[in-house]
Amino acid sequence: MNAPHACTADQARARLHDLTVIDVRTPGEYASGHLPGAHNIPLDQLVRALPAIEEAAGRGGILVVCASGARSAKACETLAEHGVAAATLTGGTGAWADRGHELHHPTAASRATWSMERQVRFTAGAVVLTGLGLGLLHRAWRLVSAGIAGGLVFSALTDTCGMAALLARLPHNRPRPADLDATLAALRRG
Repeated sequence: MNAPHACTADQARARLHDLTVIDVRTPGEYASGHLPGAHNIPLDQLVRALPAIEEAAGRGGILVVCASGARSAKACETLAEHGVAAATLTGGTGAWADRGHELHHPTAASRATWSMERQVRFTAGAVVLTGLGLGLLHRAWRLVSAGIAGGLVFSALTDTCGMAALLARLPHNRPRPADLDATLAALRRG
C-alpha cells in the first residue's frame, strides 16, 4: 500500500476553500479546536460515512486531519482501499496551530475534552501508580505496572495504541448518533 498523499499546514491553508476537511479525532478532541469547516467523523465511524465522503470527493479534494497525523494517515489508507483519494495533514492540528493558523471551536461545546494523547498519558500513569501502590500489599500487583510498560513499548514499535482505542469508546469521546447524522448530512450538502 502506498503512503497517503500528505500536505503541510501552509499548503492546506492555501487550498482550504477547495477541500473538504474530515477530522477523524474523537468529538471531545474536535471540540478542543479544529480546522475551519472541518467535519468531525471519528476514525471508528469512517466506514459508516463512506457514501457521504465519496460524494464529497466527487466535488473536490479530501483532506483528513487528526491531532498529529497518525490517525489521519490510517484514515487515508482506509479511504484508498475504498477508492477514495485523500490527503493527510502533516503534523495534524498541532502543526496547523503551530503555524499560527486559526482553530475553530464548536459553539455548543461547554468544555473541551483532553486530547487522546493526554488521556492515554493520564490513564497509563494512574494505572502504573496504582499497580506500584498495590504492589506494596502484594508483589503480584506490580505486574499491572509491567503490563502497562510493555503496552507502551508495543505501542511505540507498532505506532498503534490499544489504550487509545479503548478510551475512544468512553461516552465523552463518542459522537451522539444525531451529531454524526447531522455531520454526514452537511457533508453531503457540500
